[in-house]
Amino acid sequence: MTKYVYTFGKGRADGTAELTELLGGKGAGLAEMARLGFPVPPGFTITTAVCQHFLEKDRHYPDGLESQVRDGIKHVERGPA
Repeated sequence: MTKYVYTFGKGRADGTAELTELLGGKGAGLAEMARLGFPVPPGFTITTAVCQHFLEKDRHYPDGLESQVRDGIKHVERGPA
């Protein structure tokens, strides 16, 4: 399944600064700061691929996005370490 949601915080991140095209500048920056140990609160980024899919597929989100967003919300709800 395609990964549409990248989490960050607690000193960890799914993404890196190299994923700027996929995560956007802010998402890649937050991921990199979390990886480097900056005190970034838990959060998640929805990829730019979701926007592209939405625009190309008559305003429909990709399959699997909803469950990945729910997992991202759970990550945020767990809060900082």
